[in-house]
Amino acid sequence: MKNICIIGKNRCQLNKFIKIGLITFLATTCIIIDSFANSSYAQATHISIDVENTTLKEVFREIERNSEFVIFYLEEDVDSNRKVSLKVKNQTVDKVLDKVLAKTNNSYLIDDKQIFITKKDKMASPGIPAVAQQKVTVKGVVTDINGEKLPGATVVVEGTPRGAITDIDGTYTIDVNKNEKLTFSYLGMASQTIAVGDKKIINVTLKEKEDMLEEVTIVAFGKQKKESVISSIQTVHVKDLRVPSSNLTTALSGRIAGVISYQTSGEPGQDNAEFFIRGVTSFGAGKVDPLILIDNVEVSSNDLSRLHPDDIQSFSILKDATATALYGARGANGVILVTTKEGKEGKIKVSFRVENSFSSPTKKIEMADPITYMRLANEAVTARNPLAPVPYSNSKIDNTIRGTNEYAYPAVDWMKMLTKDVAINQRANLNISGGGKVARYYIAGSFSQDNGILKVDKRNNFNNNINLKKYLIRSNININLTKTTEAIVRVHGTFDDYSGPIRGGSEMYRNILNVSPVRFPAYYEPDKTYAGTTHILFGGNEGVQYMNPYAEMVKGYKQESKTVMMAQMELKQDFGKWVKGLIGRLLGNTIRTSGFDVTRAYSPFYYESTYDRLTDSYTLTELNPDTGEEFISYNPGSKTVISSFYGEASLAYNRDFKKNAVSGMLVAIARNSLTGNASTLSESLQKRNLGLSGRFTYAYDSRYMAEFNFGYNGSEKFDKGHRWGFFPSFGLGWSISNEDFWTDNLKKVVSKLKLRATYGLVGNDEIGKESQRFFYLSQVTIGGGDSFSTGYEFNGRTRKGVKISNYPNSEIGWEIAYKTNLGVELGLFDGKVDIMADFFKERRTNILQSREDISTSMGLWATPDVNVGEANGKGIDISIDYNHSFHKDLWMVGRANFTYAKSTYRFYEEPDYSAIPWKSKMGMPISQKWGYVAERLFIDDADVQNSPRQDFGEYLAGDIKYKDINNDGVINEIDMVPIGYPTTPEINYGFGLSFGYKNFDLSVFFQGSARSSFWIDADKMSPFNQSTANGRVIETGLAKFIADDHWSLTSQNPKAYWPRLSNTLIANNNQRSTQFMQDGSFLRFKSAEIGYTLPKSFTNKMRLTTCRFYASGTNLLLFSKFKLWDVEMGGNGLGYPIQRVINLGLNLSF
Repeated sequence: MKNICIIGKNRCQLNKFIKIGLITFLATTCIIIDSFANSSYAQATHISIDVENTTLKEVFREIERNSEFVIFYLEEDVDSNRKVSLKVKNQTVDKVLDKVLAKTNNSYLIDDKQIFITKKDKMASPGIPAVAQQKVTVKGVVTDINGEKLPGATVVVEGTPRGAITDIDGTYTIDVNKNEKLTFSYLGMASQTIAVGDKKIINVTLKEKEDMLEEVTIVAFGKQKKESVISSIQTVHVKDLRVPSSNLTTALSGRIAGVISYQTSGEPGQDNAEFFIRGVTSFGAGKVDPLILIDNVEVSSNDLSRLHPDDIQSFSILKDATATALYGARGANGVILVTTKEGKEGKIKVSFRVENSFSSPTKKIEMADPITYMRLANEAVTARNPLAPVPYSNSKIDNTIRGTNEYAYPAVDWMKMLTKDVAINQRANLNISGGGKVARYYIAGSFSQDNGILKVDKRNNFNNNINLKKYLIRSNININLTKTTEAIVRVHGTFDDYSGPIRGGSEMYRNILNVSPVRFPAYYEPDKTYAGTTHILFGGNEGVQYMNPYAEMVKGYKQESKTVMMAQMELKQDFGKWVKGLIGRLLGNTIRTSGFDVTRAYSPFYYESTYDRLTDSYTLTELNPDTGEEFISYNPGSKTVISSFYGEASLAYNRDFKKNAVSGMLVAIARNSLTGNASTLSESLQKRNLGLSGRFTYAYDSRYMAEFNFGYNGSEKFDKGHRWGFFPSFGLGWSISNEDFWTDNLKKVVSKLKLRATYGLVGNDEIGKESQRFFYLSQVTIGGGDSFSTGYEFNGRTRKGVKISNYPNSEIGWEIAYKTNLGVELGLFDGKVDIMADFFKERRTNILQSREDISTSMGLWATPDVNVGEANGKGIDISIDYNHSFHKDLWMVGRANFTYAKSTYRFYEEPDYSAIPWKSKMGMPISQKWGYVAERLFIDDADVQNSPRQDFGEYLAGDIKYKDINNDGVINEIDMVPIGYPTTPEINYGFGLSFGYKNFDLSVFFQGSARSSFWIDADKMSPFNQSTANGRVIETGLAKFIADDHWSLTSQNPKAYWPRLSNTLIANNNQRSTQFMQDGSFLRFKSAEIGYTLPKSFTNKMRLTTCRFYASGTNLLLFSKFKLWDVEMGGNGLGYPIQRVINLGLNLSF
């Protein structure tokens, strides 16, 4: 875009003039030059100037200071730094300008009090005979990348003075010749030139000049022209991340090619989605998730989750070796690179967004009704022992059916008792930006409040429901210290305040399944004896041993507070004065994290009742009068203190030599972190890393590209011989569509065709467990007790013992990934369709594993670890973008992506399985599970007797029958085989459409996943079983799907879903097998949004730039074979459910 400069005191009028069409004069004054050359004000005003060796810019300012003139010019048209000398007295402005511009290639136009400086060649008409031209009328609309219409944008016929200006709705009409081109311009944005041809409607989207995100790709430590990028990098459209959620990670699922993502919980504060780039290609205990960088600084997934979409400038996924090589040791699993917004030169801009949403579970697990529970509880006892007494008498069942007395014969719907249907949440964001030539600023603040769906007992004077408040502040300041030096100061803070149940929301949900609905009520109303009691009378039975989920939920609450403060200083120095194209950069960043938690709770009073049928009343007996508490107590929890520092220095060179473009970069980094609340000596020591990285690129004529990258990194974890790792990568690219043989007619169909190929190595030093800090050192624990490892007595005195938890190994080194990527980029139909496809392959070596061949007779305390594991990964990811404007009022955008990523074991340290090869992990997918093949349920006793022996304890007809894989007549662990798909989905995909008609817009998006499996946990789901947890007896409830489909004496269905009932765990039925394996595939109607933007004619009266109302929703519908709970939760279905959100929002800008 050609920047328009306004000199002097009236600068503040610029944006006002633009909004009402002032730039109209820039395109049309050439047509009416003679009318304005001698305007009345210009002839009546006389100016005196006396300057020596002064720049043109200063002369223009002097003219403005001595008059009411405002001077406009395009920066590239005028050499404003040209030195001139001038001495005039009482001269009209045209005479002054004649002298000032005498030896330049500039001319001027005067319109009353406005002066336009232009190039002389723009004043001349080409003089093409009209009869030789084919005239057409072209119409269209000019918008920005957010779809906002741009009034006052200029539309100029290239090489002529003819032009037009868009009206208040961003529309224009112009008569042109078919062989001419139109140039579209707007202040602060990059211009576009489009050939007319046969087009009658030309709609244009202008991008901001400063970033040009559609033309520039954000890469490691910088930017590259999109056409020259040969790495596999996916740029995410920021507006696609604006979903009604305060957790950014939940917006990633299905939206980005190459990213495998899924969410397993909807609990506020615990609802981060898990995500991996191109799957998981390592099976060690170390890091497998991607590196996350915000403004070039490494952060956690929690930090990413709290980032507000309105503060994001760009969001990129770096997938292959050339893209991540500069990050060396940190980039083996891919990189998520986020940059936040910065201020732009211009008047102050304010944007405000407020949302109110309603969340509810996408699906709740259904429990059987209390009557069915009692009848099947009796069946569970007699099914195993017909002579055993049943737990529930017919009298109790009948009285419960009749509803005789809800306290004497309780029938509690614990789901309804503990949870509500809807939670109401709020979010708001305010950001302010602007600045001038010297300084620019972007300041933002955000607030969100997420509430849980747990109920609160009004008799308590506190809130036990989940309440998570998050406050965010961000300040990005850019300061031009000199013409060649820029300072960027970034300050960011997040403040989380959490309050909720002591053991979390998911635990409360699990408790719903861990209690009988008929053993006791949630609480009693006081009888005569306890009429004056102020505390809650919680239901109990047999002392206080049974868990009452309502008491557990409302007896107290936990408060957590966490603060993360980041301060960053960056200096950029342009050395172009000495070496053209050379830029230096220094960056320093410090992060301080602190937090604490406290618990406030009381010990509940529990009661049981004795029922009097004659009076239909009950008498309460207090079960724990000595341990119950009237008042709440305080218990301090843990504290967290972490500090880190990151330093970075770089030199970047970028030059074009005619058709040759070269660039280079060197980056040195240092990192240091310290944990103030470490639990071990090794964790308390400072963590340090050093690295040097480089990138070198070459491009010829935008056709042939080559790139070389390297990372040279040091890690404290390894001994001197392996401490430093060198990880190079290289790539080649060929833009076929830029070749001469790619004709214009062909470009109308295939506008872009580009091939890419990369290969490289990337290291990973985050291997092993957290406790394995230094592999080359022993880790010895000194303890006390009555064993050799913890202590012993000698001569009447206790001696401290020692235990070795880690043996030194100086040969342990880097985990290394060898990555290959082949890509193609395709543009179709004048850029309406963009397709990007990448085939990738990876070999991961030196994966840390424990040795399996070490005999316990060697007397080692710990099994040694070695770099022996290897894995292979391969797959393909594809993204398709479609953009088309049918006419000025109707447009459509479509996006789709598909990712297939499969990782397998190449070498795994394991016993010799040559005799039973199905037990070996070699060649099997990573995260593949092994289990038994369930053939069916045993039909009868004869079937039990005539089948191979199953070594899992007692079993009867109706229990699970497993397949004898090796035909040895015995079912044991040798018969476990790979079953199902891996737990990590191998396929992720998404697709969506957005439409706009006039001021209305609508978008929908679908997300899908395939080739994954999970198991229902039979141990936790088996009904009527009693066990102990947290000091209480839990009694597993009865899920409705078990009640509806189980084997029984009256329905001996060998294909029933659940085996023969029991009131104890039956080991035979709780083995991991195909009986309880579930298909994790699904298609989700992920999100939808409909919005209406008020017309400009209305917002202008309100002095607003934009006013948009919208309604949106997420997790709206789910299509899956699995019906028991939200399938995306996998085996976590007994936890806090994923939420469906309906949202109302308002966005204002001015």
